[in-house]
Formats: sequence, structure tokens, C-alpha cells
Amino acid sequence: MDKKKCEIMEECRLCPRNCGADRNAGQKGFCGVSAEVKIARAALHMWEEPCISGKEGSGAVFFSGCALRCRFCQNRAISGGQQGKTVPVKRLAEIFLELQEQNANNINLVTAGQFIPQVAEAIILARDQGLKIPVVYNSSGYESLTALKMLEGLVDIYLPDFKYMDPDLAFKYSYAKDYPEVAKEALKEMVRQVGEPEFDDRGMMQRGIIVRHLLLPGHVRDSRNVLKYLIDTYGNRIYISLMNQYTPMPAMKEDPLLSRKVTEREYERLIDYGISLGLENGFIQEGETAIESFIPKFDGEGK
Repeated sequence: MDKKKCEIMEECRLCPRNCGADRNAGQKGFCGVSAEVKIARAALHMWEEPCISGKEGSGAVFFSGCALRCRFCQNRAISGGQQGKTVPVKRLAEIFLELQEQNANNINLVTAGQFIPQVAEAIILARDQGLKIPVVYNSSGYESLTALKMLEGLVDIYLPDFKYMDPDLAFKYSYAKDYPEVAKEALKEMVRQVGEPEFDDRGMMQRGIIVRHLLLPGHVRDSRNVLKYLIDTYGNRIYISLMNQYTPMPAMKEDPLLSRKVTEREYERLIDYGISLGLENGFIQEGETAIESFIPKFDGEGK
């Protein structure tokens, strides 16, 4: 691995938490993991946006650990870094190639921010060995510019969240009052890197940005502010995915709002607001999505 990229993890400043852990020495950062790459699942995934999953599936690699650690996280089984198997960079590159052989439409890096130097190296290795499908960086949106710049030229599609516009809400649920400003700067850098959306003749995205926003129950106002910012700032240069799949987890049972699902009326209000702003490039969810069966089994498949 490049020496400069190694050094960033000796006193880790890879994410906006700037926790300073010596992850190279085995210390765990705020993200819950050391510098050893740890993954919980690598398999075809059918539940992304249609232009990401398609009929064949997205080659999703779920990484252990997370720099954001939201209280309501539906992937909390791995976000704390407890579950998963350690894999060397060479094996990670092989996994990418195996997913391509399974006819995956892309390589989907799910919450990989805590391992960006290693992931960048694995992408380069895999491309040298024949990786041709697009690489998707699937993120919370809480990313440092230093880390994102390590991915320039390696990621084709960015799939970030934009969770909050209200700093107090970001602190309450994700312990990150700086989330809105960090996410704005991160998205700006992502757009700079990949530019306008591009699709193949099947309608599969080959390049571009899809910003996801998960509507939280009782927080339509903040969601409207997120939507207005995205549309006012980027218009049709990005796609926006409005999600209603918030699933109440046991940790939220005492919260008066987040202990329930999003109502149909709340979601309709957000969609109607987006339409009133001129939203054209968007995805919405239909039917019952707030169920635990939509959460993948982190059983080590594909490692």
C-alpha cells in the first residue's frame, strides 16, 4: 500500500471524526475497526435502485464498521465492527472479480469509508486483472475530502445519503452536529469527480450520482429542507432517491417518533413537495418496505 495512504491511519484522520486512533497498530477508531479490512457479506444484491441492481443484481460488498453510527441503524449488526471476517487487499480484489463473474452490474462498496486506502488499492489490483464493471461507492455521506480524493478515477458512481439538514437532529440521532456541512462538501466533491449521469442501453447507470434520503417519522420538515437544498443546488445533475423504508429497531423503542414507521401521508407529502420543486430525476419506493426482511443477512457469504 502507498506509504502516504498508510500514514493517515497511524493517527487516523480518515473520516470527519478525526479520532486519532493508531489503526495500523490495531487500535480501533470511532468507526469500530482497525486498519485490517473486515467484510460481513459479498453477494449479488437485488434491492438497490433499478439502475443499480437491474435484473442481475449489484455486487454488494458490506464492510464492517462505520464512522457515523446512527442510533437507528438497520445494519447495526455490522456497523459497530463486531461482525465480519478480515480479508487482505489481494483477496478483496479477487472478490470484486468473482462478483463480476457472477454477472453483477457493478461493484457496490457499502460503507467502505473506514477502509478507503485499502479499497482503492484493491480496485486498482482488480482492474489490472480485468475488472470492467462500474464501481459504486455507497456511503452515509459523512466523508472527508481527503478520503474522497483517494477515490478519484476509481469510483464511477457515488451513492451517498444526505440524512439531515438540521445540525441538532444530526447530533441527536448520529452524534454528528457537523453532518449537514460535511455532507454538502462531500457531495460537491463527488459531483466534481464523476460529473453528469450516464447510462448504458439497458438503462443501467455507468456514471453519476444518486443521493438517497431516508424520511424519518415525524421529520418531514427537515426532509423537505434536504430536498430543497439538493434540487436548488444540483437540479438534474444528480438523481434523488426518496426512501420510506425506515424500520424501527429495538434501540429506538423509547423514542416517541422513531419507535414507529413512516406513515403513508408523511411520505406522500414529501413526494408532492419534490414534484412542486421540479424534481424529475428521482426514485420513490412503493408498498411495504419498512420490514426487517429487507435487511441482508450478514452471514459471511462471498468472503
